[in-house]
Amino acid sequence: MNSPAELTRIAAEIRKDILKMSFQAKASHLTSALSMVEILTALYFGGVANVDPLNPHWEDRDRILISKGHGGSALYATLARRGFFPKEELNHYYQNGALLGGHTEYRVPGVEISTGSLGHGLSIGLGMALAAKHDKKTHRIFALLSDAECQEGEIWQALLVASHHRLDNLVLIVDYNKFQAIGKIEDVVSFDPLHKKFEAFGCRTRECRGHRFSGLLSAFSALLAVKGQPKALIAHTVIGQGVSFMEGDLDWHYKSLSEKEFARAMVELSAFAKVADAPQPLWRRRASADTRRSAFLPGLPARRRVGRA
Repeated sequence: MNSPAELTRIAAEIRKDILKMSFQAKASHLTSALSMVEILTALYFGGVANVDPLNPHWEDRDRILISKGHGGSALYATLARRGFFPKEELNHYYQNGALLGGHTEYRVPGVEISTGSLGHGLSIGLGMALAAKHDKKTHRIFALLSDAECQEGEIWQALLVASHHRLDNLVLIVDYNKFQAIGKIEDVVSFDPLHKKFEAFGCRTRECRGHRFSGLLSAFSALLAVKGQPKALIAHTVIGQGVSFMEGDLDWHYKSLSEKEFARAMVELSAFAKVADAPQPLWRRRASADTRRSAFLPGLPARRRVGRA
């Protein structure tokens, strides 16, 4: 398994790939992709998920479902670096006739489901988990959701069924970056305290800082050891993580990079790669405590940080 320092380096390279492919395509949804990079890196490079790039349809592989399909550039960059398809394919991202579309598509090696319309990933994962139990298979299903998807009723219906059937092979991961397309979660439809809602629906739940590999890997390890109930990991993240002028800025959900902005972002990411174990956002390292500190990445009380294992 890669060390936290090596995982941090890999995550920085994935971020560079996301920026390169998105800049070339003049694509948007950058901040949503950047917020989930450490989660994907932990799954694919941190020894959490069992996958085989040389055999993407291996029957006993763990299934990783990206329900937030608009962040597909992060998944594509991760899969390419893991060896599922040639990295050169990233140069044709979001182009007519290319393999890689703007949202995740099943035809791409390593992509389990096509997504884009939000809220469906967990229900699909529920079906996969039920089928695996029926067939007496031991693989796990990881479903990565955006936080705004938790405003949809389908999520909670799926959890009711998962809890009823004691599906301990189903792991829900929330990229909790506190924003959705039209504003802050707390201003649109707040669902805090989210961990208590998951627990009420029968999930063993943990929370961690979603840009720190030590916390992510510890949380995954603890959850995967739990038997007899579905699991939920709430990863507290920051939109645009790694690029100072994108962090916490909702406008970058829609904007594409200019040449000057692209050059500046790449310089920042080169420095980002040298900081061990998933650094704090750049603006947090530059500034003393300010209003944005609590707005975008609130501190977790010690009891909630370690979860209820």
